[in-house]
Parts: sequence; C-alpha cells; structure tokens
Amino acid sequence: MNNFLPKAYLQGRIIDFKDANISIATHALHYGTAAFGGMRVEPSSKKPGSVNLFRPELHLKRLSDSARLLGYSLTESQILKIITEFIAANPGDKPYYLRPLAYTSDLGIAPRTHDVEFDLLVYGVEMGEYLSSDGISCCFSSWTRGEDRGLPLRGKISGSYVTSALAKTEAINRGFDEAILLNSRGKVAEGSAMNIFMVRDGVLVTPPVTADILEGITRRSILEIATKQGLKTVERDIDKSELILAEEVFLTGTAARITPVKRIEQYDLPDTRPITDTIRQTFNDIQAQKLPEYKDWIQSFPSADL
Repeated sequence: MNNFLPKAYLQGRIIDFKDANISIATHALHYGTAAFGGMRVEPSSKKPGSVNLFRPELHLKRLSDSARLLGYSLTESQILKIITEFIAANPGDKPYYLRPLAYTSDLGIAPRTHDVEFDLLVYGVEMGEYLSSDGISCCFSSWTRGEDRGLPLRGKISGSYVTSALAKTEAINRGFDEAILLNSRGKVAEGSAMNIFMVRDGVLVTPPVTADILEGITRRSILEIATKQGLKTVERDIDKSELILAEEVFLTGTAARITPVKRIEQYDLPDTRPITDTIRQTFNDIQAQKLPEYKDWIQSFPSADL
C-alpha cells in the first residue's frame, strides 16, 4: 500500500493530496504527453527540521530539458521554487520519493504538443528499499528498448515507459525480480527503469548514452565516483553473453540506488562483488554526508514541523 504525503502541488497551489485530481479528459492521460522526475528525500541528520536531496540541480535540469522536448518552457528555477514549497508543506520525518510531473493539462482528443496548456504537479510517497540490496534476479525481456529516432529518450517522457511497464511485469510473471532490455541493435540497454553496469577483468563498463538509454543521474554519479577511486571505466556496447560472464553486474537509479544482480536467466553470478560493494559504500556515505569532498552533492531544504 502506498503511503502518500498529505500535501500535493497542483495548478499553482499546495492542496491536500486527496483533493489533487485532474479531469478524465486530460491530454497527458490519453497520449503520454508528460515528462517526470524522481528524487529521493531523506531526513537530514545534521539539520533538524530539514530534508536532503541528492544532486537536485541535475534533477531540475533533466526535468526542464524533458519538458522542453514536449514544447513546455519550464525553467529550473521555476521547478525549484515549486519543489521547495512542496517540501516545506510536508513532514520530513520519513524518507520519501518526490515525483514532479510536467504534463499537457489541456482537455482534448487530438494528439499534439502545439497549442496546448501545460501544468506541473508534485506529490510524494514514502519509500524505503525499492529493490533488495542483497541482490536480485534478472531476465532478458522480449520487449525492445525504443530508439531515439522514434521517441525522445534523452528525456523522462511518460509515454515511453509503457515498454518499461510491460518488461517489468513480464519479468515478475516469469519469476524474476527485474528485466534487462536490449536496444534495437541487440545490445544491452538498461533495466526496466534503471541503468546497468558490469565489471569485466576489473574494468567498470556501462552502455554509452548513444545506446538508447536514459542519461541517469545515479549512473553519472557512479562514473564520477569510480574515476575518483582510480577505477578504470568504459562506456561501450555490451552483449548479452558478456553480461552473463561478467564478474559483477548492478543496476542504478534514484529509486534502486545501487542494486547488485545475483542471477541472469539461469546463470548465477559470483557471490563476491568487491567493486560493487566499494562503490555502494561510497555512495551511501555521500548520502549520509560523511564525505566532505562530495558535500556539494547534497542540498538541504526545510520541511514542515513534525
């Protein structure tokens, strides 16, 4: 059961979540003409009455860019103002997932992105562990990751996540925890809603942004962390067979954080994951504000009085 935060932002104001409703004729509902973001919000251990966001400036930019792909001019400062207002209206005593959605709020049946009205809504839902930190099983999906020439994959466009939903459900129905999608060239793309990394011969490898993947913020952060730790990183195409033969595989995302993969199809991966464990520990320490060199990655915002 989802535990939604008590307040939401809709049509320019903070209202009770239970009253945050839109028309059944809303354009985005019918055509997927929306762009969304997702940020984990954690209670701050250093500033009572405040919450922390991980690299919010990158999230703001991606949402602004995603909206622009739909023809919606939404600046990073506008999004920040609304998110700040939303956080201040909700209690910050528990971790939650903040979901902003820029959408075509027009009422109509013509599929288009011109001559339409847009709006930005924000809500939140309590969130703990999204996937098991002990490791998950994955299968290769029968669904194919879309191509950038057919969908603007540089953005988090809601319509493109139909493929993700189908792949995730297919995986669960087959007895797996998560799906791995290949792109139209048969190369490994990503999970249903996460980026993917593997370790081969001690080298950290991940598909390039030209492999029709989402330009993940956690993905970018992992590459920066690994480089600072002196680990060799490569962005290149990955084949199915070498993923199965990898020394380590893990998925990354705002919700998933860093999730190890312990089995792909019928193939078990090694139980020891030294590189995954080291990167994950560093990532957790950054979010806990234990590493001064990464202090700019965490920003605090005042929340409602508890």
